[in-house]
Amino acid sequence: MADKHLPYFDFLLSQLAKNNSSVATSFGRHVHWGYWEQPTQAICDDEDYARAAERLTLELCALADITQGSHVLDVGCGFGGTVASLNERFDGMHLTGLNIDGRQLQRAQQQVFPLKNNHITFCQGDACVLPFPDASFDRLLAVECIFHFPSREKFFSEAFRVLKPGGTLTLSDFVPSSIFSPVAALSSSHWFSKFNYFGHCDVSYTLGRYKRLAKNVRLAPHGERNITRHTLPTYRYLQNLLSQSATPTAEHFTRLLRFMGDSNLLNYYLLSFRKP
Repeated sequence: MADKHLPYFDFLLSQLAKNNSSVATSFGRHVHWGYWEQPTQAICDDEDYARAAERLTLELCALADITQGSHVLDVGCGFGGTVASLNERFDGMHLTGLNIDGRQLQRAQQQVFPLKNNHITFCQGDACVLPFPDASFDRLLAVECIFHFPSREKFFSEAFRVLKPGGTLTLSDFVPSSIFSPVAALSSSHWFSKFNYFGHCDVSYTLGRYKRLAKNVRLAPHGERNITRHTLPTYRYLQNLLSQSATPTAEHFTRLLRFMGDSNLLNYYLLSFRKP
């Protein structure tokens, strides 16, 4: 990630330090939304949320076409959950997790260790200035973090550079509807960021902007899924969790996000692009 000041990570890390069992179960591995195949059947307790977060990772990795022996870079790797998932399911992998926040990397390094002839590296760095040689990776992932980066244009350019020919960039992001995009554009303003519990979040990129950006850096569309419906129970779980431990501002902001998701104003997409 490109922004070290993210209040929700301050909250999660403080609760983990206090041995908060709910936070450890739901967000101790993955730090992103959940995916429910049958949203109406969501239980929304800690264990159910942890399973849903793992399922979202599986859905994104399936879109990325990850195979045995791949060199994979997870940008904005959080606590290493995606790297851990790949480590458990594949053999002979070269897995790299990158994050700008050393606190997140420290937890990842304490939790994730190589299995089955895999190689794992966690390193600190900026997603917009990737510290890797050209054509280093088969797959590049950015799970629910690109809205924190200062420039999607620089990140896409860097992704193209470090991907091998035929490699894919696969990400998840909150994508505004066309009718909501003028309002969503305010999300990147300094004024809004000061009140946003999730820190700097630019959620102004419509599908059209993504497609133009990919074309400009010579990445071809590889896959697109609107999974908003499958993620909606996330908001119910977050409201319950934050009402017990966080500030009223955090709970109110989550209610706002829930309204935008329910109304199809701000949708959750998985997007994948391939380098020729």
